Amino acid sequence: MNAPEKSVLSALYNNRELVPDHAQYFARWAEDSQRTRGTMTSHLDLRYGEAPGETLDLFPARKGDGSCMMFIHGGYWRSLDKRDFSFLAPTFVAGGISLAVVNYDLCPKASMQEIVRQMLRASRWLWLHAEEYGMDQDRLYVSGHSAGGHLTAMLMCAQWPAFDRALPKDLWKGGLAISGLYDLRPLVDIDWLNVDLRLDPATALKLSPAFLPRSTRAPVMTCVGGDE
Repeated sequence: MNAPEKSVLSALYNNRELVPDHAQYFARWAEDSQRTRGTMTSHLDLRYGEAPGETLDLFPARKGDGSCMMFIHGGYWRSLDKRDFSFLAPTFVAGGISLAVVNYDLCPKASMQEIVRQMLRASRWLWLHAEEYGMDQDRLYVSGHSAGGHLTAMLMCAQWPAFDRALPKDLWKGGLAISGLYDLRPLVDIDWLNVDLRLDPATALKLSPAFLPRSTRAPVMTCVGGDE
């Protein structure tokens, strides 16, 4: 790829430059999320693993059928935090659905491969502890935005019994991937991003859910913003 092509590609993937008022969105998310944590029943910083970032916040529903949605935040695998997305909880809980907002260690401290493994561990923890928090193991769903959309797709491709023989093949009953990245190969040539992701062509292909085989019959929905 020549320099002009890399420049165009770099600009297309730079969402913060494409959305000049993105800081206002982040500020509103943080404010609304702080209010949510202060007013709703929650179990904060539940640990699903030993690494610093392996925590999740759970907002349990007091009614409903035991369904739970796990949400994975975005930020190009290198920024943001679960605490920025607590604001999602009121809508889900009002509908009788518990919400688990999950964290992970960020690049470059963690590799992309390790982040995927962390999401496997978070999924296992939620399945194992579902009943403890009033949820149904057979009504677990996963969603995520941007990098979280990619991780959602990776979880929907996971071979769960190979990861842990105690887990069912269809651990997740459905997935919603929002503005996700499913072919990571172009990211290898985006210098400002790959300096943190540290992807090479082989790893980028291995971590691209677009090329992974289907592992479940559970439905997966993808969506994208109109201006993206």
